[in-house]
Amino acid sequence: MPQVIDFEHGISAIDSGYVRPMLDAIHMVVEGGRVALIDTGTNRSVPLVLAAMRQKGLAPEQVDYVILTHVHLDHAGGAGLFMRKFPNATLTVHPRGVRHVCDPGKLMAGTIAVYGEGPTREMYGDVLPVPAERILETPHGYSVRLAGRELQFLDTPGHARHHVAILDTGSGHVFAGDVFGLSYREMDQDGRQFIVPTSSPVQFDPEPYHRSIDLILRLEPEAVYVTHYSQVRDIQAKGAVLHRLVDAHAELGLREKNAGSERPGRLREGVMRIFLEEARRWGSRLPDERILDIYSHDLWLNTQGLGSWLDSLR
Repeated sequence: MPQVIDFEHGISAIDSGYVRPMLDAIHMVVEGGRVALIDTGTNRSVPLVLAAMRQKGLAPEQVDYVILTHVHLDHAGGAGLFMRKFPNATLTVHPRGVRHVCDPGKLMAGTIAVYGEGPTREMYGDVLPVPAERILETPHGYSVRLAGRELQFLDTPGHARHHVAILDTGSGHVFAGDVFGLSYREMDQDGRQFIVPTSSPVQFDPEPYHRSIDLILRLEPEAVYVTHYSQVRDIQAKGAVLHRLVDAHAELGLREKNAGSERPGRLREGVMRIFLEEARRWGSRLPDERILDIYSHDLWLNTQGLGSWLDSLR
């Protein structure tokens, strides 16, 4: 059975089954018997979402929207198959992402460049295209209604140039994809939630990242839902941490910019140091080895993202 966390306001998090438990969340919003799914995980997520919906007495025909925060494959790899399973759904995506969901070949090629052919095929399988007539572009300020409940789209670059966050005006909460960081539940301690930013390849850019964080903070939401992993609170304090750690990543990158062949290793060591020092500042009682295990995937991606950003500065 799928792992499902139910929150208030008809919001649930469904574990997508990507890589390990509680790494990648698909968020479901239910209003008046109609459903919006925010991000899709991979093709393997489809049976988990269908099972979670059956548990709540919901049918595939009740899905009105499949909403992508951005088109990285841990968020959008299942989009094509989702649209085949949910016949009444419209897929929403940032205007910059439309071509990638219509023709995912370039997106797959870019992912293979990061992970390699074998691991990419193992993680994502065949990424299916979405017919153009079922896609709705969502520029900044655009909104849709789910049984009258307004979902407003916010342009939030910094992690990716094609990233949106979604303000749910029914709850005042925000679905932030990756632009409001990584907060894994294994790190929770005494009711507090640890958070760090993600600089994954290939479009990390510190200045837009800061602006996107500030945009979310100005909304003063009681809760933000991040894909990795689900609901976080105490939003103003977490935003301050994210601002500080985005700067720490950028400073690390600029310090090692001209390190030549040693740069990847030095960037990785620096990212590990940022994560561990922040965990100690925050008061984690977990051993270093456990923290690095929880964030092993992200340490590698953040290192890759910093390298991509430095290359873009040339």
